[in-house]
Amino acid sequence: MTANPPLIQNLLARRLPGHSLEQPFYTSPEIYQFDLEHIFYKDWLYAIPACQLTRTGSYVTLRVGAYKVIIVRGRDGEIRAFHNSCRHRGSLVCKAREGQVAKLVCPYHQWTYELDGKLIWANNMGADFDASKHGLKPVGLRNLEGLIYICLSDTPPDFETFAQSARPYLEVHDLKDAKVAFTSTIIEKANWKLVWENNRECYHCSSNHPALCRSFPLDPEVAGVAADGGVSARLQAHFDRCAAAGAPAQFHLSHEGQYRFARMPLQENAVSYTMDGKAAVAKKLGRVALADAGTLLVFHYPTTWNHFLPDHSLTFRVVPISPTETEVTTTWLVHKDAVEGVDYDLKRLTEVWIATNNEDREIVETNQQGIFSPAYAPGPYSPEVEDGVVQFVDWYAAWLERALVPVQVAAE
Repeated sequence: MTANPPLIQNLLARRLPGHSLEQPFYTSPEIYQFDLEHIFYKDWLYAIPACQLTRTGSYVTLRVGAYKVIIVRGRDGEIRAFHNSCRHRGSLVCKAREGQVAKLVCPYHQWTYELDGKLIWANNMGADFDASKHGLKPVGLRNLEGLIYICLSDTPPDFETFAQSARPYLEVHDLKDAKVAFTSTIIEKANWKLVWENNRECYHCSSNHPALCRSFPLDPEVAGVAADGGVSARLQAHFDRCAAAGAPAQFHLSHEGQYRFARMPLQENAVSYTMDGKAAVAKKLGRVALADAGTLLVFHYPTTWNHFLPDHSLTFRVVPISPTETEVTTTWLVHKDAVEGVDYDLKRLTEVWIATNNEDREIVETNQQGIFSPAYAPGPYSPEVEDGVVQFVDWYAAWLERALVPVQVAAE
């Protein structure tokens, strides 16, 4: 389905600042397709932690809209990404969500690819067949301190500016020494923007997240983004204390608002996301010297928010799968030498965010159901506790406005 640029432009032109978006932005198949084509198909997307691919030939498959992707660790240790489409007649090469292979072999006619994507065997193709011209099509990939990002565009945008900003914050967490303790994937029956809006505020936390509120503070400054980019003296003192101990913490929001870093304090006496607020893992992941450094909160629109703590880390991946369905994958990372049952208890490690994710799923699904009503109209965000939501919606609207310019020029 092709989007209607004039319709989108009109909706954006009458958008009320500080208000939620009009109904079509959360329900329309046309706008969903426009989001895919101009955001998800063009920008860098968080995919997986690198440590998820532990051995040569280990792979995962991802779907982003119409695209299917294989991410695989090669014999040289490098992680690469390819379109999951055989160069013969287009069959999926890897059907499983993840696995381990010696070669990438198409199940249809057994065309065989090396782990670097080169075609190394195709039977009965004739004397003039040139295998070197039929390797798997590559997908752009970057490994940022143990976090794998991919880009589906043939002309990927700049990644290094984000990477340079992120490295000082991430280095101290030593994700190269991590392993996956647990992964959870849920489908939230709501538009991807509602998932993000819910994430960008804690206005709803006290009445919906009893487990999370044992450790995560209700202070709106922690979840939000002040309009002037400033922070309170109390928060600045926390940033300075962490930085002095070797863990960069200073609030940083990119000029276009796509990503943010800030090491935020947890509730008083809490050092990790557990029911008692105590550390979840005895063998720490990373070199954050202060046990009470809190959580390094990182978001990068449109696909990830993250929590990096002194004892473990969490990554979250957001991928739309229909106008009103979104896949959310959470991965818990611990030190590669941490032993389950000795250094950590898996239930204790995961129970807070498993509960929180399920609560958030119910929240956004209820939100989506209400937006389906003909009576729905954009409502005002709270300037005191929903400034993070305002920031996200403003980023989204600005991105669409930039995308519409070349589309309209081409139409003329």
